[in-house]
Amino acid sequence: MSHYVVTGGAGFIGSQIVRALIAEGAGKIVVIDNLLSGHERNLEEVRGRIDFQRADIRCYHEIAPLIRGAAVVFHEAAIPSVPRSIDDPVPSHEVNIDGTFNVLRAAREGGAGRVVYAASSSAYGDTAVLPKVESMPPNPKSPYALQKLVGEYYCGVFAGVWGLETVALRYFNVYGPRQDPSSPYSGVLSVFLRCAIERRAPVIFGDGEQSRDFTFVEDVAELNLKAAKAKDVSGKMYNGGNGGRITLNQAWRLVQELEGVGISPEYGPPRAGDVRDSQADVTAAVRDLGHAPRFSFEEGMRRTLEWYRRQG
Repeated sequence: MSHYVVTGGAGFIGSQIVRALIAEGAGKIVVIDNLLSGHERNLEEVRGRIDFQRADIRCYHEIAPLIRGAAVVFHEAAIPSVPRSIDDPVPSHEVNIDGTFNVLRAAREGGAGRVVYAASSSAYGDTAVLPKVESMPPNPKSPYALQKLVGEYYCGVFAGVWGLETVALRYFNVYGPRQDPSSPYSGVLSVFLRCAIERRAPVIFGDGEQSRDFTFVEDVAELNLKAAKAKDVSGKMYNGGNGGRITLNQAWRLVQELEGVGISPEYGPPRAGDVRDSQADVTAAVRDLGHAPRFSFEEGMRRTLEWYRRQG
């Protein structure tokens, strides 16, 4: 029986991919996670349907037997933070570059069918032109952005040199249930929602007019499954966004409206490495992968807020 592997499968996005695979009737699903940033609670209700392996992608000999023979490897494992990569760059480098090489090597040597790689829109850096299209030259502004770009390049090399099928998806600010708001490196929307529930003012770094293409996690998981099946896409990279653009000030106004509060945010200095504006051109993903985002920003935020409320 063919099986699927999700590295970082106890994480925010990885655990949603696991759920999407189960919903599609996948047989064997192997989750690889060292729980550095993932949480077993993210898999609590599906634990009996998966094979959870606590392993570290930095250790080739731990992961190689788990990846051998996989139909598809969804490579989500990473240290996914621009500020963290600046504050503490060595672990980010080891996980995001060395770990990705190990996953690709294990997939190639183990005869895996395809690797779908979680790339990042941060690779574009700041561009005067929006939306951002795949043909633009990359301009990474942080160690994290560079690391994820190197992973893309490695995917292309493994496809071109050794024939391993790979598809890279550049994520654009994914949000949704199970995103952890407790870390200083958390995604901004998870922080906003937690602040609203707790009746606290969020800190917005910069003037709040910076914009993001916020993409609901279920849409991202569905795109991963489509990328796993698409024909004639090996070695390519696609934007994994929603195609829209929301400023942080607009996002906070919506959160206040949904939660029924009126709290003025606090503003701090801009953070090093942050991109000013981000918006995906999804033309290629729609054409080649069948990308069809289902959730508007308001609907995604409503569902996410309801999930956070249930957590107490």
